[in-house]
Amino acid sequence: MSALIEARNVTRILQETVPVTLVKDVSLTIGEREFIAITGPSGSGKSSLLYLLGLLDRPTAGEILVGGRDTMQMEEEERAETRLAMIGFVFQFHFLLPEFTARQNVEIPMRKLGRLSRHAMRERAGELLGALGLGDHLDKRPDQLSGGQRQRVAVARSLANDPPLVLADEPTGSLDSKNSEQVFQILADLVEVRGKTVVAVTHDLDMAGRMSRRIHLVDGRVAEPPSGEQKTPPGT
Repeated sequence: MSALIEARNVTRILQETVPVTLVKDVSLTIGEREFIAITGPSGSGKSSLLYLLGLLDRPTAGEILVGGRDTMQMEEEERAETRLAMIGFVFQFHFLLPEFTARQNVEIPMRKLGRLSRHAMRERAGELLGALGLGDHLDKRPDQLSGGQRQRVAVARSLANDPPLVLADEPTGSLDSKNSEQVFQILADLVEVRGKTVVAVTHDLDMAGRMSRRIHLVDGRVAEPPSGEQKTPPGT
């Protein structure tokens, strides 16, 4: 299995009046076509670890390798380009720009990376939204869409630059059960159909149990999940 991201003895300490350790000595490897849940109690470091893996934050100690390249040695401009090209993000609250249409929101990562023409960006955004059932909503602003539709726009945006890896932070946390299931199936299809790797922070143990691998954190460290939790076979 080819590694997309490796964390080697990664620690993140928040330097406040009293230093707070968010992630402690975590080592893991994430490969191609994986569907991974990051679980743990509130405050266990789940989102902090996701932001480190996504190059949104820098570790205090340790290394993050993306595609075999040590990101600790990169200048900020190279880190940003690597993040744009290799990693897509989906958050609990979609963070769509309210003044932009659905299509324009999806175009934003492509504009930042700067590899496509204006026409190609517009066409790709339309294709991604159409594939997620939003072909009739391309020119609507976020306030004209439902919560589930907004989250699907966010998924389309995460795929804008065709990254091999999608990181999701509580992607169903603000949705009702019907829309949660729909977003989960979309994430599963990213792995099964599009060949992506998806890593999702979640409190939903049913969702975690339907994913192919689970990383459980306690107090910033990787730990065994609590005994007695049953894992549902993937695809059920």
